[in-house]
Amino acid sequence: MEHSTNTHRRNFLFKAGLATVGLGMGSGLGAATSGVYQPEDLHIVGPRAGYSPQIGTLVSMMTWMRTTVLRSVRGLSVEELDFLLDDEANSIGAMLLHLAATERYYQLHTFEGLDWGDWPQDEKEAWDAASGLGDAAREQIKGQSLDYYLEKLKSVRERTLQEFAKRDDDWLMAVDEDWFWGRTNNYCKWFHVCEHESNHNGQIKLIKSRVV
Repeated sequence: MEHSTNTHRRNFLFKAGLATVGLGMGSGLGAATSGVYQPEDLHIVGPRAGYSPQIGTLVSMMTWMRTTVLRSVRGLSVEELDFLLDDEANSIGAMLLHLAATERYYQLHTFEGLDWGDWPQDEKEAWDAASGLGDAAREQIKGQSLDYYLEKLKSVRERTLQEFAKRDDDWLMAVDEDWFWGRTNNYCKWFHVCEHESNHNGQIKLIKSRVV
């Protein structure tokens, strides 16, 4: 009976955690044209219901960063999303899809155990242009509304949260001895996904300042 009660409680916390953060990935993110999602305790970095303590803390950071990106792109038109500063530049739309692609590839690597770059063909077709940016992205990623990009970000993030909820802090701290930039744990890999959004948010804000 105690086991059943604990399981029920964990399931409740898991759903509550998805609801709290998932709103930012769903209606809150999709409402970027009408407002910026402000989850409760957005500015409190720390554990979150439904996750182990360190994973919850990572989720809080990723949620904060995602909300900041959404604030930057709120209300942008197709023309603004497609704008290129020059022939070598990346558009805001392409960078949003790039964020989703990066997160998807880290999912395949850390959740499914695939070697970096050893992606299934369907995943490569879906994400390679956005992942690599450059000429392929300039050619292929254009003409889409803001909602298109927000939906991609939403669906990828929902998967990340679901997978995080299945794992514990031991998994997060597990070290990859062979990672290409040196000994690295899963925490660092996923923190990179978070700070990667910060990096591109700066570029997005620069481009936005030229067109809005």
